[in-house]
Amino acid sequence: MSSRPLSDVAGWVPITIVDAFADGPFTGNPAAVVVLETEASTGWMQSVAMEMNQAETAFVRRITDDAWSLRWFTPLAEVDLCGHATLATAHALWESGVSDAATIAFDTRSGRLTAGRESDGMIVLDFPAIRSTGAEPPPSCRDVLGVEPEEVLMGAFDLLCVLPDADAVRTLAPDLAQIAEWPVRGVLVTAPGDRAGVDFVSRCFFPALGVPEDPVTGSAHCALAPWWAGQLKKADLIGVQLSRRGGRVGCRVVGDRVELRGRAVSTVRGTLTV
Repeated sequence: MSSRPLSDVAGWVPITIVDAFADGPFTGNPAAVVVLETEASTGWMQSVAMEMNQAETAFVRRITDDAWSLRWFTPLAEVDLCGHATLATAHALWESGVSDAATIAFDTRSGRLTAGRESDGMIVLDFPAIRSTGAEPPPSCRDVLGVEPEEVLMGAFDLLCVLPDADAVRTLAPDLAQIAEWPVRGVLVTAPGDRAGVDFVSRCFFPALGVPEDPVTGSAHCALAPWWAGQLKKADLIGVQLSRRGGRVGCRVVGDRVELRGRAVSTVRGTLTV
């Protein structure tokens, strides 16, 4: 356990913005990471997340020598599972020297999650697999998406829509206001990959949470990877999210768990003063 202080100034709270599932700065999905010395109120954390205006702001606090409490907030709401902000949090703890553990355990609303470091700097998350089952599409589905899905499924949080091909995913221009009215956390659209080394592509929309389109979504791959593993008859897959920033997620389906692999880079470091 490291004894390094979390802040050099009493009352100031360190905050870092980290690009997760990123090949370099300004790629992947940015998340704000706030390292807390003591427990904070839900209202304060939600206010900070709104102020940061990132897809997710993570709040992490040590609870034992080998485990941390971790919560995630969009600008509008707390969420039950977030991959990219977990990857960002592990990166921030290691980079700052707050933790020197080879594996960091996080206690979350989705149970115990872990992050480990590989020798090449890759971060590996151990997350729950989300199984999706066939669902009746919303009556307005084709009009809202602008394309007829080949298949519609429902997972623990999100509607999963399988589109005809990768180009349909790339060019999709959905009606986000209508998606925000659907009784789901968000909508994932996906299709087979059309480039060497890419098994599937996706885009992810969460307008009801204040995230119109998420750049790279770890929790979505907890649902995407098991579904594509069944379709492609393979456990190891590469998913690419075709957002403007873009990102690559290595996936391995292991029973009822999914390993998510990615890199991260810090772009901003500072302190919260309120």
